[in-house]
Amino acid sequence: MTWTWKLEDAEGNTLDTPDSDLGSQGDAESWLGERWREFADQGASTAVLQEDGKTVYRMDLSPAEE
Repeated sequence: MTWTWKLEDAEGNTLDTPDSDLGSQGDAESWLGERWREFADQGASTAVLQEDGKTVYRMDLSPAEE
């Protein structure tokens, strides 16, 4: 199984996503956890986790308001 991320902007357009073919869900989540702020700064608002091309879940990349 291959786990990948797809990044989208606020309008739902797919953004260029660095290669993220990972071997497990945990690896994929760790990979995004290390990079999500950088992606948000570049205009990504949503990250979509996919397993073999099937959407598992979507995650908002907006920082939490304090």
